[in-house]
Amino acid sequence: MEQLKGTGVALITPFTADNKVDTEALAKIVDYVIDGGVEFIVALGTTSEAPTLTKEEKKLVCKTIIEANKKRVPLVIGIGGNNTQEVIQQIKETDLSDFVAILSVTPYYNKPSQNGLYAHFAEIAKNAPLPLILYNVPGRTGVSMSAEVTVRLAKEFKNIVAVKEASGDLVLCMKILREKLTNFTFLSGDDMTTLPSVYMGGSGVISVVAIAFPKEFSDMVRFGRTGNIQKANELQYKLIEKIHLTFKEGNPAGIKAYLASKGLCKPHVRLPLVEASDSLKAEIQASLQ
Repeated sequence: MEQLKGTGVALITPFTADNKVDTEALAKIVDYVIDGGVEFIVALGTTSEAPTLTKEEKKLVCKTIIEANKKRVPLVIGIGGNNTQEVIQQIKETDLSDFVAILSVTPYYNKPSQNGLYAHFAEIAKNAPLPLILYNVPGRTGVSMSAEVTVRLAKEFKNIVAVKEASGDLVLCMKILREKLTNFTFLSGDDMTTLPSVYMGGSGVISVVAIAFPKEFSDMVRFGRTGNIQKANELQYKLIEKIHLTFKEGNPAGIKAYLASKGLCKPHVRLPLVEASDSLKAEIQASLQ
């Protein structure tokens, strides 16, 4: 799917001091990442703190992103969970008219088997009116979808068009990429291993770090995809410390601290998450000098 190649960003949800969605900051961030050269935007992904948002707030977040985007780049929406029927119901109840695809995470907490993961996504694919992006992130969900299941789903369902592979496991990535699946897009979901996955045949990334560094990250991916290894590697090595600091105390605390340092939003997060520590904020500030 051409619209999903290159660098996508999974946007944060900025909050005000009184814990409301900061729509002004969110619109500013949309402009910032598009001006920085990202190819597409993901609303309500993991980085958005979606589990702490009400239905009304999710609608507000989507409305703000849609209006700020002004149809400049493709939009993807995150709709996933650990109750298959509830995910399908959410898809049916959501206005999808401004989105090109749905990003759906592997079920968390209940730890399904590989057969369970296949059945979960098969059921969603049968009910999804938009193309579906599988999202494997074992560090958050406690379960990792095998390459075999990803490949099987891609082959059996034409509307399963991509995977966001966030395991950071390059062997798993290679097992998917070696299949050279027709009309299937491989996207990294792990910022640190994005460039190696591009070298192996991946088409891009859904990134966190690129929210704060859209030009550097999207240039890195573009250079990697076009074979300019020297320039791609230079950018990768410049970004390594920033990637490390972004995830040092969890996501999105780190990326919000970076965005706050750049004057794009406040660093507030919602419980049970807490803001980056003062020591991490100091490290982040120093890394920007």
